[in-house]
Amino acid sequence: MRNLLFFISLLGCANLAAQSPLATCKQVEDIPLMEQLARYRLITENNAINGITSASNNYDVTYYRLEWEVDPAIRYIKGKVTVYFVIRSATDNIQMDLMNGLTVDSIKQRNVLLTRQHSNNTLSINFPTTLNTGALDSVSVYYKGIPANNGFGSFETTTHAGVPVMWSLSEPYGSRDWWPCKNGLDDKADSIDILITAPAQYKAASNGLLQSETLIAAGTKKLTYWKHRYPIASYLVCFAVTNYSVFNNSVLLGSTNLPMQTFCYPENLAAFQNGTQNTLDALQLFHNKFGDYPFIKEKYGHVQFSWGGGMEHQTSTFVVNAGESLVAHELAHQWFGDKVTCASWEDIWLNEGFATFLAAYYIENKYPASTINNRKSVINNITSQPGGSVWVDDTTNVGRIFSGRLSYNKGSYLLYMLRFKLGDSAFFNGLRQYQKDPKLAYGFATTDDLKRNLEQASGQNLTEFFKDWFTGQGYPSYRVEWTPIGSSYVNIKMNQTTSHTSVDFFELPVALKFKNATQEKTIVVDNKTNGETFLRNIGFVADSVFIDPEYWLVTKNNTTAKIPDPTVGTNIVQVFPNPVPDHFTVYMRKMVAATADIILYNAAGQLIYTRTVNLVNGAEYVDVPAQHLAAGAYILRIIAGDFKYTKKLIK
Repeated sequence: MRNLLFFISLLGCANLAAQSPLATCKQVEDIPLMEQLARYRLITENNAINGITSASNNYDVTYYRLEWEVDPAIRYIKGKVTVYFVIRSATDNIQMDLMNGLTVDSIKQRNVLLTRQHSNNTLSINFPTTLNTGALDSVSVYYKGIPANNGFGSFETTTHAGVPVMWSLSEPYGSRDWWPCKNGLDDKADSIDILITAPAQYKAASNGLLQSETLIAAGTKKLTYWKHRYPIASYLVCFAVTNYSVFNNSVLLGSTNLPMQTFCYPENLAAFQNGTQNTLDALQLFHNKFGDYPFIKEKYGHVQFSWGGGMEHQTSTFVVNAGESLVAHELAHQWFGDKVTCASWEDIWLNEGFATFLAAYYIENKYPASTINNRKSVINNITSQPGGSVWVDDTTNVGRIFSGRLSYNKGSYLLYMLRFKLGDSAFFNGLRQYQKDPKLAYGFATTDDLKRNLEQASGQNLTEFFKDWFTGQGYPSYRVEWTPIGSSYVNIKMNQTTSHTSVDFFELPVALKFKNATQEKTIVVDNKTNGETFLRNIGFVADSVFIDPEYWLVTKNNTTAKIPDPTVGTNIVQVFPNPVPDHFTVYMRKMVAATADIILYNAAGQLIYTRTVNLVNGAEYVDVPAQHLAAGAYILRIIAGDFKYTKKLIK
């Protein structure tokens, strides 16, 4: 899901618009900015949600048949929800989630009325006899009323161009506002059927494949039937009703020609038609990179609504417009959020961080020149405050769950940093493995599940990384002190301070780009401790260095300092290692002469090797090959002007 309100998500459409000249963002004419801000204030002022789910765990849902009668001009729903379930432990009672404001007329089991209690937003259903473990059974709940409107607006009625429109948006806790269900993140129905009765002049959109549209009630109403045959979480069930224009496209994914169906407001038909190719391109990119489109036997669809952003309803994404970054973000959720769904709102970054990362991945592939500026913008948002974890520490707070800075932006940057740390091959293999993991596919996942798959794909232990970056807060600031050595080498000292006390040191590979007027080279140092030093051959004498030049890391306030070698004149020579393996190193510093001769003799006094090197600022670092030398003793001599040095080496 992505919201245009940058108070909720700076990486919503307003921020991602910068990623492409084509990905512009606009407020919906029917919902002015001030009204959107008012909605946000309402959310944040009433975001402490109690009793999020009280559905019992003694049954597993296998199927919902959802029958609703609505009129988009009237905020009201009349429904019949039939739930098929398997009993997990013998019982004569099950509980579903349903807000108290809705009236339950009756509940039937095979056409027999059941007794029930409806209080504390919990619908408790009593059976006349005990249902045994493993039993498959069903009940039908008949209900009606004016739905509540929690979260981001779980059940909305408004207008577009003067025409009524009704839609649902249940994430995170809003399903129970308008239909009886299991409202948590622990049980997906294997499949659903949705039947929507509405005035005949309107079209109804929902999940899956459209089966039929039938005029009823002497042609005054229309019954629309949708079928979806994939596992689905309750918050991803959706519907929308208005005078939609509908058009169809398709895209070749491997050997499958996947249908794409768009429901949009008639006044925006041209804009959606013009923008659809971007979605088809993104479908091919994600399908090829992360594995098959998860619902490839059905369709992908767009449904326009007037909320400020998008919502990744399974196979039927609701979007405010066809903005390129927005549609890429919501499409990415079909893999990361819908097929594999976070097992707790604590782990919402597995949905939103991934979708933000994949939208940026799409933009970077299409508009590579925009990459650096876009990354800088996101990092600036993440580091605008010193603390905050990707892990959600308060799942009763909707604003905290969907923090743009933390769940979206910083969550996306965990993936940037993992990609940089693991390398493209291991990183993308790990994500494909995560998608295919039989424990997770079409089910629920935790951050530990992602960690396990990435570790298996890379062979690296990621415990410290997730400790620092998932549960830890803040970011590092680097001070890089560096000293040129001779004509090719640099000595590097890495120091780090952290913005928050929860992490004392961030262990990361850090890219350093060394430059002079004509040359540049980027190296990577794997920095694991404060004050750690590295000696690297860059091949030239640099005059400057840049930290993380491609913005792979979350950092801020980095500084560099060129530390000159101490005054020339002491004539320091170091030779190592000794005994010698396949090469040895001669390190000369503070030399007075401009050149030095390196001479190697065997034990019989025969000349084996000689080389003259220039001393740059009185220093040089020389590798001497030794793999061809026979075992035995050797004499090394170094002559630099009046300075002479002799050392015995053993091979």
